Amino acid sequence: MPAVRPPVAVTPMTGRLLVSIATYNEADNLRPLIAEIHTYAPHADVLVVDDNSPDGTGRIADELAAADPRVRVLHRPGKLGLGTASLAAMRYAIDHKYDFLQNLDADFSHPPRFLPGILAGMATKDVMIGSRYVAGGGTENWPKVRLAISKTVNALVRFLFRMPVRDASGAFRCYRVSNLARAELHRTRSRGYSFQQEVLFRVHQTGARLGEYPIIFENRRHGKSKVNAKEAVRSILMILSLGTSHFFGLDRLTGPSKK
Repeated sequence: MPAVRPPVAVTPMTGRLLVSIATYNEADNLRPLIAEIHTYAPHADVLVVDDNSPDGTGRIADELAAADPRVRVLHRPGKLGLGTASLAAMRYAIDHKYDFLQNLDADFSHPPRFLPGILAGMATKDVMIGSRYVAGGGTENWPKVRLAISKTVNALVRFLFRMPVRDASGAFRCYRVSNLARAELHRTRSRGYSFQQEVLFRVHQTGARLGEYPIIFENRRHGKSKVNAKEAVRSILMILSLGTSHFFGLDRLTGPSKK
């Protein structure tokens, strides 16, 4: 396993922080995850965006919200996808005037112990990425093929989108909400795995300063992975479409809205 920096000491942030978690069948993970989030970011509000999980994740979220005013729940009628769940959390953060939005996966693949280091970076950055591909970062028990595909996609994104980051595909990120508000999120085309790259690019186009903090990406503790090959291929094709258009100046992805 690659070496990683020791966790940064817990320090309060200046500004309101919302941590978003998109859930679908994460009943075994939700309680311990929120407890661990509040261990490292006790000042944070947590928004659970649940897609009507048949295993009762939404009910557990409601119980946690009833017991702790820092927990909020957004129920959706069905499995609408990670991209739209992330957009819903971003809109919630904008509408409720938070200063920072921190996103992480619900399956413990993004360990909350790295939150203090990511959040500390927001003192000088507008987006901080929990990065697998900077010095000190890495992955745990990933198949070599999956790791090779991930690194290849990230290299392609750096080339096509001209963004100075090593890990543009990870969802473990903190955003300055004022930049999200200027990013014309309503124009986002991606709904699958390519969502992370497209949103990062749209925020980067607002002039956002991007930073990375090393993390170890871990396999989920409970439940079944939602990764599937069909969606992965669809997302790669979306990245190629968006990135090629931007690279050749055919579509800047941002600009005057047609709304």
